[in-house]
Amino acid sequence: MTLRIRTIARLTGIREATLRAWERRYGFPRPLRTEGNNYRLYSRDEVEAIRRVARLIQQDGLSVSEAIAQVRATPLAELPQPERLTERFWSAVMVLDGEEVTRVLDEAQAAMDVEAYCDSFLMPLLREMGVRLDIAREHLASAFIRHRLRQVVDGVESDVDGPRALLACPAKDHHEGGLLALALHLKRKGWRITMLGADTPAEALHGACTQVRPDIVALSFVRRREPGEFLEVLGDALRACAPIPVVVGGPGAREHLKTLFTLGAQYAESSEELVAIWNQVRNAQNRP
Repeated sequence: MTLRIRTIARLTGIREATLRAWERRYGFPRPLRTEGNNYRLYSRDEVEAIRRVARLIQQDGLSVSEAIAQVRATPLAELPQPERLTERFWSAVMVLDGEEVTRVLDEAQAAMDVEAYCDSFLMPLLREMGVRLDIAREHLASAFIRHRLRQVVDGVESDVDGPRALLACPAKDHHEGGLLALALHLKRKGWRITMLGADTPAEALHGACTQVRPDIVALSFVRRREPGEFLEVLGDALRACAPIPVVVGGPGAREHLKTLFTLGAQYAESSEELVAIWNQVRNAQNRP
């Protein structure tokens, strides 16, 4: 599969005129040409190379000539395995090659332990999608990553006597990747997990809390909200879960910490912090 220069420009942030100038000055990239109209067509290898050059310029501060020289000097096959797999993932997504995406995810999973696969490979991919991809490619990529995260979580056995956490994203919040990563870490710490997932309204939280009686509820706020909306959504969730303690995390909550604490919720950045909060609550409840 090949891509036209307009698509390459949109996905890499490198303007069409800039790509043509690089081609004239540095002989990079080297697209194919269609017969008749002489349109530029970029192969998977060219897509990978352009992406690497763009990243070296934008993130590492290299000049164009330095970035191109580095990419030419270090072919994809010679990169460290995690970086090589990451580059292959992005280039496969760019050309909408689902089979190659699956192969990359399989290779990474075979090469890493469970937590490294989640924290160092899958989650960074998920976090970067919004700035790297257009909507169609973001949907494809995020669907693959979420599916793989669910598989990993399901593959970890729970401790039948462990504490139970109820995990959910609040209403209108559809980004559950961080929640799935939290589920993995908690299960590996011996917790039992009830996963409600994305876009969970307050009434669903109430029903789940009534039925399973979790030891703690974890809510992941990713979507940015105005102060009034955050106050309303979190307030509804806390009332729905009461008296069960609620721990909130995610970038959508980080800017509303004062409101969060005023309402009586706790905030955690990691599974370790969540477990520490739960231990504090449990110790406080056991005091005479």
